[in-house]
Parts: sequence; C-alpha cells; structure tokens
Amino acid sequence: MTCVLTGVMPLGLMLLLCGAQGFFLPNVTHLEKLLSKYQRDQPHSRARRAIPRADQEEILMLHNKLRGQVSPPASNMEYMTWDEELEKSAAAWAQECIWEHGPTGLLVSIGQNLAVHWGRYRSPGFHVQSWYDEVKDYTYPYPHECNPWCPERCSGPMCTHYTQIVWATTNKIGCAVNTCQRINVWGDVWENAVYLVCNYSPKGNWIGEAPYRTGRPCSECPPKYGGGCKNNLCYRETYGQKPETDDMNEVEVAPIPDEKHVWVSPRVIKPTKPKKESPVNYMTQVVKCDTKMKDKCKGSTCNRYQCPAGCLHSGAKIFGTLFYESASSICRAAIHYGILDDRGGLVDVTRNGKVPFFVKSERNGVQSLSKYKASSSFTVSKVKVQDLDCYTTVAQLCPYEKTGTHCPRVHCPAHCKDEPSYWAPVFGSNIYADTSSICKTAVHAGVIRNESGGYVDVMPVDKKKTYVGSLRNGVQSERPASPYQGK
Repeated sequence: MTCVLTGVMPLGLMLLLCGAQGFFLPNVTHLEKLLSKYQRDQPHSRARRAIPRADQEEILMLHNKLRGQVSPPASNMEYMTWDEELEKSAAAWAQECIWEHGPTGLLVSIGQNLAVHWGRYRSPGFHVQSWYDEVKDYTYPYPHECNPWCPERCSGPMCTHYTQIVWATTNKIGCAVNTCQRINVWGDVWENAVYLVCNYSPKGNWIGEAPYRTGRPCSECPPKYGGGCKNNLCYRETYGQKPETDDMNEVEVAPIPDEKHVWVSPRVIKPTKPKKESPVNYMTQVVKCDTKMKDKCKGSTCNRYQCPAGCLHSGAKIFGTLFYESASSICRAAIHYGILDDRGGLVDVTRNGKVPFFVKSERNGVQSLSKYKASSSFTVSKVKVQDLDCYTTVAQLCPYEKTGTHCPRVHCPAHCKDEPSYWAPVFGSNIYADTSSICKTAVHAGVIRNESGGYVDVMPVDKKKTYVGSLRNGVQSERPASPYQGK
C-alpha cells in the first residue's frame, strides 16, 4: 500500500489519499469489530455524532453537486447519501491522530480521503473542493481507449482524490473532524491541527476502470433507482426518515484562537422611498398570429416567441414546408410543423439563410403556399422546459456551439441568492460568463425574484474579452481572476 501527499497549502494544509487498489473484494469482518480496536477506554466529550450537522450537510451537498456536473457527463452517476457506520469508522481513525490511511483491515473495503490543516478556519467544503480540483490534471478515458483496461491519465502529482469523489458506484459517505493536540505530518509536528477523514463505500479507484460511464445523465442507472433522476444523478426518493436536530449532534470543537476585534460605528442611512418592483420579463417575444418572421427576427432577437391561442384559423399566410419563407407567420408555421396547436405556446425560431424555392403542403389543418423565388428561410422547433437547482451553469446545460443556439427554458427555485459564490458564482453584468450559476445570475439580472424563483430564458453568445462585476438585486457578481477562456 502506498500513500502519497498531494500538496501543501498555505497555513498548513495537506491532503492524502490511499493508493490501495485491486480487482476483487475479499470478505471482511463487520465494521463494529474492526472499530472496537480503535475506541479509547477513557471517556471523552464526544457524544453521538463525530461531525457538526452543518458540516455534514455541506460535505454531502458539495459531493452531490460536483458528481452531477462532471465533464464529460456521466450516465450512471449515483446520488450519494450519508452513512453512520462510515462516519463511526472515520471518527475512530480521526481520534488516532495518525497522518496515514487506516485502519489497514478496513481499507480493503472502503475508499478514504484525508486532509489536515492548522491556522485559520477552513470549512470541510474547502477540502472537498481541493480534492475535486485535481480534475484539472485528469483526462477521462473514453470506452474506445479501454481495451480492455482503461489507461491512467493524470498529469499532476495525484488525481485519485478526484476520481474517488466522482466514482459512479460510490453512493455512501461518512466523515469525521477531530482536533489533534499533536499530529506528526511526515516529520513535522503540528499542534491543534484539524483532521478530516472521509470514508466511502463502495470503494472506488479500481485499476483499469473509468470512474463512470459517459452518456446522457441517468440513462444507465441501476434498476434499484426505478428510473429516478435528480440533478443528473441516479436517485430514488426515500420516506419515513426522522429529521435530525441539533441535540443529536454534540461534537468536540476546535479551540478558538484569540482574535482582535475592531469596532466600527454603524453608518447612518437616510430613509428612501421604496422602489417600484420592475416587471419580470423574458428573452421571449410575445407575437400575434399574423406576425411575420422578417418583422421580428433581427439579430440576436431571433430566438423564442410566445404565440397566442386561436392562430389555426387566422388566415395568416405561410410559405413552404420544413423550411419557411421569411414572410410567413411564425405562429402558423409552428402549427403547420406540429410544434404548437390552436392553444398557442412557445416556439423557437432559427434562421437558415436563402433557399431557392418553397413547396406548399397541408399539415395539421394549415395549408402552406409555394413560392418559386430564392428568399431567406427559417425553421421552427419545440421549446423544452427543465427544472434546475441553484448551481447549474450554462456550460453544463447548454454549451455554446454557434450564435442562435437554443437552450431549454429553465425553472429556477427560490432563494438562490443565498448560495455561496464558490458553489454558485456569477461572473459579469448584462452578459455573463458561461460558468455562472444560471439561477443566481437571473436574480442578479432582475429576471426573477429571489423569494419566488421562476422561469428563465438563456441565449449562449460568443465570449467577451472581459467581464465586469457589479452589485444588483442583492447579488455581487465578480470579474474572473484570470483572462476568461469560456463563453
């Protein structure tokens, strides 16, 4: 077994992942028997839980968020849940204050990530993100490269923290945090160091295997999930679980260093008149039954339209089949093609340049006309609607391909403004980088209200050289720290 140190961070930060891998899983004793060797005889202050509930929720939420956004996308990535037995095993090892993986008898059946730091406060989420950030050095092995074993492609010192986090079949995690009075970190003794141990099951990092199968999210989920999917993860709803309360989560806490406080007198703010709420608007344009494409489709505005009811018998003319001449009614063309019916609705329009002629046909109760003259054309397509969480970015939902690409209309939940920027960043103003959280960006732009959420339309455009940060609607957007390479 080999254990490799992946890096030393400022203020004393180290990450460690075990390199033990294999092709088979031998029989092992129960966790309780293995753990009994590591329980101390003397009483201590730890009660029922080895980690604060808030830290547990942060670790679990961040793992599932990161697993749901892998690139290339995963077709069999399972939703991760918290496991108390893994938490107990992590706590038992964290209490030992030994900077190496263990216990040896347990490592044959679980995966394990370790981190330790001293100095200023680091949340568990900071360490999890550090593990995941090894992705920058990892190259995913596609199926055609696995013949039969997949190559290992890691251009950095270590990628196995990342691959354990995104191992598709690893669906349970349990972690523990312990403050070690003294811990020997490869020759250096650290005092009052915070030690994080995370155990995973089933273990990942099997030699010769890819961490997950790539494809449409949730398209290859195990049968036990019954076809359920949540945020790109195989998911099955569970019922009857008792909610946790704070009195179930007594923990040992790290000693708090002395701090200097500077008191600043509060600013006096003059009362102002309440601002009128601006109306919510979308990129979608509301049109009439007789609105022609050439009258509305100009530049980037040629994207998405809201058609009224009653256009089936309106009499507005359309020319062509499949490709419609630019003087055609947008809404009647959508009915002719089968995108809409007489109840109206949303339709996406794409310009297609000139075609030499247009052929008549009768479809869905609408008669189109012929025109034997070269003219500009357009096509219509159905608008997809998709529910999002607060973290999904345009790069994940609808990667930029060319100008005029249609993204789904998305429905955002409420209260995305409150999500931290390292999970839900916003870059730019008016035009935003595609690594921005869609829903939090929509609050910044004023498209939806934080208290209610709502529907958002997104249009990918080519990248800008710079993005400017601003404070709008309670959301502070940022300027990327380095020249931006996305869209």
